[in-house]
Amino acid sequence: MALLENLVLVFVAGLITALATGLGALPFFFFEGISDRRNVVLWGLSSGIMVSASLFGLVEEGLAEGTPLEIAIGMAAGVALVVLAHDVLMDTEIDPHQYEEADFKKLVLILGILTVHSFPEGVAIGVSFADLGLEGGTQFLGFTIPVLAVFMTVAISIHNIPEGTAISIPLRSMDVANWKLVWWAVFSSLPQPIGAVLAFGFVRYAREFLPYGFGFAAGAMIYLVLTEFVPEALEIGDRLPRGGKPELAGGIAVGILVMVPLAFV
Repeated sequence: MALLENLVLVFVAGLITALATGLGALPFFFFEGISDRRNVVLWGLSSGIMVSASLFGLVEEGLAEGTPLEIAIGMAAGVALVVLAHDVLMDTEIDPHQYEEADFKKLVLILGILTVHSFPEGVAIGVSFADLGLEGGTQFLGFTIPVLAVFMTVAISIHNIPEGTAISIPLRSMDVANWKLVWWAVFSSLPQPIGAVLAFGFVRYAREFLPYGFGFAAGAMIYLVLTEFVPEALEIGDRLPRGGKPELAGGIAVGILVMVPLAFV
């Protein structure tokens, strides 16, 4: 029974991060759109949070469980998986404009592509819960939750908001209903609770692989920040003075400052 309860808790944490993606669509209930400047700041904030969470949280925790070599191997595996998945799916990239017209087969394909982006974040949540129930955590609803798990859940939830906005913008231009914007944003992160449960189950009962798990999640997320989030922000900021770089740098700085406390807990 304890195992089932733990799995449910980890799934709920992953589901919370997925639902947070829907928050990115909420501004469209009140405004026609979001300015490029604010959008760039959001992507910068997200990037700073994710890199800091990876370094201050996942890598540091991994070093406490294993060696630098094990972390490095895990990070390389995380990057390799994302690169391989991108290469496999590159020819079948789905534009968000096609969401609304998608049939079942295309929805499956879309979910597969979204998994490339959101599954590593689910893995990060899962491995951060590895010490669930052990001493040194935070008490919540009868569970002893690792502090790292709390930080990672919050960090990924914040990160998912601009992703939800990015998904909603092209759909909004098609006059898609606001409630559907929320649904499609949440849909884009559905692999996260699944990845969280799978990762938690694996590292919980194969703890010798825990350092590799921390490294895997950190490597994948840092790689996604460098190859997806920052380029996305720069593309949006291309229409702003100085290419939006000041806004991006400011957002990254704030994101790092938000996560600095993770290095001291």
